[in-house]
Amino acid sequence: MSLFKSASVVSLWTLASRITGLARELLIAATFGASALTDAFNVAFRIPNLLRRLFAEGAFSQAFVPVLAATREKDGDAATRELIDRVATVLVAALLLTCVIGVVAAPLLVWAMAAGLRQTAHGFDVAVVLTRWMFPYIGFMSLVALSAGILNTWRRFAVPAATPVLLNVAMIGAAWWGAPLLARAGLEPIYALAGGVMLGGLLQLAVQIPALARLGVLPRVRLTVAGVRAGWSHPGTRRILTLMAPALLGVGVAQISLLINTQIASHLTPGSVSWLTYADRLMEFPTALLGVALGVVLLPQLAAAQAAEDAERYSRLLDWGLRAVVLLAVPSAVALLLWAEPLVAVLYHYGAFTAADVRQTAVALMGYGVGLIGLIAIKVLAPGYYARQDIRTPVRIAVVVLLFTQAMNAVLVPHLAHAGLALAIGLGALLNATWLLVGLLRRRAYRPQPGWGRFALQVLVGAAALAGYLGWLAQAYAWTHPGARVERAAVLAAGVAGAALVYFGVLALTGLRLRQFVRK
Repeated sequence: MSLFKSASVVSLWTLASRITGLARELLIAATFGASALTDAFNVAFRIPNLLRRLFAEGAFSQAFVPVLAATREKDGDAATRELIDRVATVLVAALLLTCVIGVVAAPLLVWAMAAGLRQTAHGFDVAVVLTRWMFPYIGFMSLVALSAGILNTWRRFAVPAATPVLLNVAMIGAAWWGAPLLARAGLEPIYALAGGVMLGGLLQLAVQIPALARLGVLPRVRLTVAGVRAGWSHPGTRRILTLMAPALLGVGVAQISLLINTQIASHLTPGSVSWLTYADRLMEFPTALLGVALGVVLLPQLAAAQAAEDAERYSRLLDWGLRAVVLLAVPSAVALLLWAEPLVAVLYHYGAFTAADVRQTAVALMGYGVGLIGLIAIKVLAPGYYARQDIRTPVRIAVVVLLFTQAMNAVLVPHLAHAGLALAIGLGALLNATWLLVGLLRRRAYRPQPGWGRFALQVLVGAAALAGYLGWLAQAYAWTHPGARVERAAVLAAGVAGAALVYFGVLALTGLRLRQFVRK
């Protein structure tokens, strides 16, 4: 399967995930609004997600996939299956211990994540209960990350990309049916969301099992002392653990930044954590559809090219990925900057979500939009280092970016409140991506293909035309007018179609042929 087809498969399933995720957020926003209790849920859900990104999709995947791909390229499938069994055994043992500790230490975790929730005692207590119920979610998702790494190495991208839909469907059911049931029983309705999270995690893991079994790579876990020792002493496991050490620091830096930002937001106006969360959900559309899809597809292929010592193919893979970023991330950034309020109003302005919430969420979304190109480019550039089993360089860059981001927080938050937190993240992402790119160029690991100057100019002309169109449409319609839900949704849909015609039409007029880009 070609790069474009593989990325398209991941993008389409990711789009389905983001659409159902958006439906989930719309339902939660309309049902619960932006309040101390929604802040409590978002904090409680962020704790296992933080650890998931730290140990599962973050450091573990960054270390596991390159070693797995290199083992398969050099040593064959039998050695690869043995590696999978050993790693899975160690991972399951570690997860069991982590989940027990997390449930017991829930009050301390909530305090460390968002001590400002104590502004309302009930909010803090609810966050502790929700954390205890949802903490085992990290176990499900870590095993999902293991399965996804295996399937992606075998170039089976569809199942890992599709599984997040199940979490969204489970949470929609919890908000739609579970919350009213708890309310009638005299319990806090928001507790239903915890049940939806756990059900979603279980379903995501369950659908991976048949796909792994069909390939003959379903992990055989041996939870005995001898089994864990054998897994721990395996050279592949040791190599993964060695790579995970700097990767943990790198991913940990990003999560520390998130932790600090959440802590700061919890001390701002009540609702600030939720405004940032809702903006983050919208920002995840382009970052997931473009960055995640490209990163998932490129990492195993970059690792295989590196293991085969094919420097030319390695460089061409990176070049194609970066051109895809520029082609699609630039117009996405323009849309977030100039069309933030229309997007938020159409998608969230229902029920308990007020016009004031729309404005506060929109300014946060604009802050993220400043750094969108960097956020997506990192998903392509960082795998360039991971494929070379060089995790230390991205870590060192991430540490400096963390310091830069917090310095920006000190400057921006007093003036822009929660929007300053989003803007600081965006600026930090631009610095991070630029540094990663310069490093690959200096090592001559990446050698840009001819035609970049003309390509960049064509994209800039298309983006300028798009900016004029979106700026006019943003001012031409009253997006927060009450009672016009269907009308403004229709205007938004027509506006999106028009934006695509303007951007890609101008690109065609400048001579850029998308079909040639896809084939290349």
